[in-house]
Amino acid sequence: MTTVPSLLPLLASRPPLAAAGGDGLDYLEIARHSGPVGIGVLLLLLSASAVSWAIIVKKWLQIRRAQDESVKFLETFWQSKRLDAIYQAAESLVGSPLSHVFRAGYVELSKVTAGKKENGEPRGMSDELGGIENVERALKRAAASEVTALERQVPFLGTTASAAPFVGLFGTVWGIMSAFHDIYRMGNANLATVARPISEALIATAVGLFAAIPAVVAYNFFVSKIRVLDSEMTNFSNDFLNIVRRHFFS
Repeated sequence: MTTVPSLLPLLASRPPLAAAGGDGLDYLEIARHSGPVGIGVLLLLLSASAVSWAIIVKKWLQIRRAQDESVKFLETFWQSKRLDAIYQAAESLVGSPLSHVFRAGYVELSKVTAGKKENGEPRGMSDELGGIENVERALKRAAASEVTALERQVPFLGTTASAAPFVGLFGTVWGIMSAFHDIYRMGNANLATVARPISEALIATAVGLFAAIPAVVAYNFFVSKIRVLDSEMTNFSNDFLNIVRRHFFS
């Protein structure tokens, strides 16, 4: 009868998987030994990520407020029968781009109608068309100003989304070059020697993607929302001009 040797001594002599695989990556230690170029790349990417997140939070709150207050303004505009009452209500909806467009058009309309009353003479067709054009230009200027305010700081997200992966790739390439130089100097190129420095070099690419992915998602989201608000301002301007033509220049 043959005896099967016990496997307990062999299993006991094997190191645990965590110990066999080595310690986990110490990211602070990796950054500390990345050299001036690697540290600069990581700091640049982390700074861009922090600024991007600050812009994301700020623009999300701004656009959400613009949407909510624009809905309230449109309800007030179509339910009210007096422009001066709408103007007073619009003064409290400072977050709505539609309210700013209306206020600009109302102010210009007040100037045109005030000039008409002062002259006391019937206005010709050219004078009426000139007054409508003044109101239309005021609406367009206000809408362009509101779009500019909504788009402010959004291009930074697009720049971060497009540039961060390449900056991270640059840091990775630089780290791999340094790692192979150290391996060549040591004269040892086994897997244990190569794996750790290359994995450390890939941290830059990971940080670049960490900065780029939220930025590109937020950029596309904000651009689509701003486009919708721009379209709403254009439609409102057309409706307001139609009302002005019908009631003031008929």
